[in-house]
Amino acid sequence: MSGLTVEAPHTSVFRSPRLPWVIALVGVVAMFLPTYWGAMGSIWQTDDNAHGALVFALVLWLFWRQRKVMFDRPSRPAPVPGAMIFGLGLLFYIYGRTLDSRSFEFLSPIFILWGALLVLRGPMAVAAVWFPIFYLLFTIPLPAVLVDTITGPLKQWISELVEIILYKAGYPIARSGVTISIGQYQLLVADACSGLHSMFSLAAIGTLFMYLMARSGRIHNAVMLASIIPIAFAANVVRVIALVLITYYFGDEAGQGFLHGAAGLLLMLFSLACLFAIDFGMSSRGNSIHGAR
Repeated sequence: MSGLTVEAPHTSVFRSPRLPWVIALVGVVAMFLPTYWGAMGSIWQTDDNAHGALVFALVLWLFWRQRKVMFDRPSRPAPVPGAMIFGLGLLFYIYGRTLDSRSFEFLSPIFILWGALLVLRGPMAVAAVWFPIFYLLFTIPLPAVLVDTITGPLKQWISELVEIILYKAGYPIARSGVTISIGQYQLLVADACSGLHSMFSLAAIGTLFMYLMARSGRIHNAVMLASIIPIAFAANVVRVIALVLITYYFGDEAGQGFLHGAAGLLLMLFSLACLFAIDFGMSSRGNSIHGAR
């Protein structure tokens, strides 16, 4: 009687549970490597979108930080809604690449990652990495039409406030549209001084701060979120006032030279200090209330 031989179970690489993830990862890298690599040498080199590279690096770190949570959650794939969302992202990508629309091209990864995760793992996996997906919004270049629409009114409001504040302080100041005259100097409030991009940058930093701090109070988070735009606007008014006074006292070269760039850095530091102060104040007040109970 011949002996029986038992073969060891053979697991094909094509049946590996990791294969769908490898395919998805290779596909995403192949699709978006040209997008982000190209941005490194183009739009991320401009002052308006210089934050894009940092935001993208933070997105990669946030995904890596949440990887264990994502895989530990139960897998309940949702292929139908996932495929629909993925298809929408693919349309955005094709439209953006074909017509050179950076806004649509940079919007597409949000939907493609969202859809792919729904297909592979389901809603609970998406919930684990919702913030990194959402944070990709800050890599999207603002459309020129939107920038032009918002920038005009912002420059007008800032010019009016600067004129009112300095006039009441006793300075010889006048204004015509967005051109400010003080003493012998005339200063144009340019698009860069509108504060739009500082609002965008502060929103990126502020939302990341809120996510990492993970405050549980809805009112706390709502106040923090609502304060971002007013803080950025007020800080920009202070910046323009500072540049006007620097020009008035030290001349046009001082106002347009090193101090102009330094004022932008101080603007962001001031905005962050205000945002952190609001968070600290509300947290301290909340702790005091709980302690009193």
